[in-house]
Amino acid sequence: MRRIATTFAVVTLVTTAAMAGAAPALAAHRTTAPTPATYYLSLGDSLSQGVQPNKSGVSVETNEGYPNQLFTALHMTNPTLKLVKIGCPGETTATMINGGICTYPAGSQLKQAVAFINKHHASIKLITIDIGANDLNHCVTLTDPAKLVKCLEKAFKVVGTNLATILTTLTAAGGSNLPPTIGMNYYVPELAGWLQGTPAAQALAKASVALGQAFGTLLSGVYTNFGVKVADVYDAFHTTIPFSRRVNTPAFGRIPRAVAYICSYTWECAAPPVGPNEHANILGYGVIANAFLTTYLGT
Repeated sequence: MRRIATTFAVVTLVTTAAMAGAAPALAAHRTTAPTPATYYLSLGDSLSQGVQPNKSGVSVETNEGYPNQLFTALHMTNPTLKLVKIGCPGETTATMINGGICTYPAGSQLKQAVAFINKHHASIKLITIDIGANDLNHCVTLTDPAKLVKCLEKAFKVVGTNLATILTTLTAAGGSNLPPTIGMNYYVPELAGWLQGTPAAQALAKASVALGQAFGTLLSGVYTNFGVKVADVYDAFHTTIPFSRRVNTPAFGRIPRAVAYICSYTWECAAPPVGPNEHANILGYGVIANAFLTTYLGT
């Protein structure tokens, strides 16, 4: 009996040790493979890189723009999501197609986007794009109304044609099915010109509302033709509030609410050397991100 008991104890000890040694192996065997990454691809101009002025007034890229803030919201329900920003500060619709401002391995932002879509098409959960505002820069500095209108008419046609080319190219990438994509219209930094106080400056600020609306209609029309949803940033910045509606502000006194919003959401009303700068601040980028998020969740 003693020999049997001793044998039983040894077998039990060996079996226990074997099971203990096998536990890590079993655990390793049961470990699932890492979940493949998914992507949010951000395309466009300086807004897509979150550009803001530093203390010296130099516009620099930040991680506080609307793509970063939108990514933070989306990542809450999709831990595998990764943000890929390939936008270019100063980009126009033409340079997005042909290159010339930022350097890309593929040659241009559009070609770089196509390369990414071709490689990760099935894993892309969202593409956002903002482009076109820089095409108007050479026009909005004109003071002659007739020359301004003529310049804008020409610029609008160029933007419409080039944006259609961009969307056609993106749609063709990855097999004729564009991943979920949202474009945007723009806020109107020229509203801040009201603060100059002259009749001419305030008239131009009022006129900029209609200009922003017309430009937004152009962009929305092209996006919609390609089945792309549009984040209404123009409306999110309260651009169309009548100028007769005023609000008291510590810095500027009693001013139109629409002007107060542009001052609150951008660096356009900031004192030198930081301002004036048309880029959104953190709050403004948050407003843009929310416009995208609302549009995304509504799709």
